Amino acid sequence: MKQSFTFWSFANRGLTPEQLFKTAADIGYRAVELVDEDLFPLVKKTGLELSSHRAFGSIERGLNRRENHAAIVKEFEANLKLASQWKIPGLIAFSGNREGLADDEVLEVMAEGLAKLGALAASEGVSVWLELLNSKRDHPDYHCDRTSFGVRVIEAVNLPSVKLLYDIYHMQVMEGDIIQTINDHHAHFGHYHTAGNPGRSNLDKEQELYYPPIFRAIKATAYEGYIAHELIPKGDVAGALKEAFDLAKKALG
Repeated sequence: MKQSFTFWSFANRGLTPEQLFKTAADIGYRAVELVDEDLFPLVKKTGLELSSHRAFGSIERGLNRRENHAAIVKEFEANLKLASQWKIPGLIAFSGNREGLADDEVLEVMAEGLAKLGALAASEGVSVWLELLNSKRDHPDYHCDRTSFGVRVIEAVNLPSVKLLYDIYHMQVMEGDIIQTINDHHAHFGHYHTAGNPGRSNLDKEQELYYPPIFRAIKATAYEGYIAHELIPKGDVAGALKEAFDLAKKALG
C-alpha cells in the first residue's frame, strides 16, 4: 500500500505548498490529493503523484437528486480530463444532502448518476469513489452517512470503476466497528482516508482509534491503492505528517 495526504488539511499552517510537498516526499509519501489544479505542476516537480481529485465541487448538491445530474456530468467531464492528463487514479463524488429524502427514494437515482460517471471514467482508466461522510458533526444532513447505504448504492451501480471512499474518521463518528466493516465490505472500498477521533487530528494516543490493526486489516484485504491521511495537525505540520506515515509503515511491515 502507498501513503498519501490531503492538501487542504495541511495547507496554510506555516509551510508553503512547495515546502509541504517537499517535506512529505522526504518523509516517504508517494502522493498528495485534493490539490488545486494550479499546483499540479509543483506536485510533480517535488516528486509526488496525485492520488485523487474531486469529481465535482459541491458536497451538498450531489447525486441524490436527478435534477443535479446534468451539471454534475458536465463538471465531471472536465475533471476527468484532468485525471487522465495527470494520471490521477480516482475522482471523489458526493451524495448531496438528504433534505428529507429517504434512502429508498434516492437509491435508484444515485445509482443512475454514478453509472453515468463510472462509464465515462472507465473509458479513461479512472475510478469514481463515492465518499462516506458523517452527518453528525462535520456535514449535517449529508445523505450517504452509513456504510450499509453506501454499499447498497455501489451494488446497484455494479461497475468495477465505481466504489466507496471509506473514511475511517467519518465512519467512526457515525457507526464505529471499523475493522469488521473493512473485513465485510472491502470489496466495495476503492480508497481510504484517516484521521483521529475526536478532533479529526493526529493519529496519536490522545484519540480513540487504534490505527495499527486497522492498517493491518486493510492490508489483509490485498488492497493496493493509497491510504490518505486527511487529518488536521494539532501543531507541527511536518511532525504530524511523519507521525501518521511512520505509524502506518510500522503496522504494514
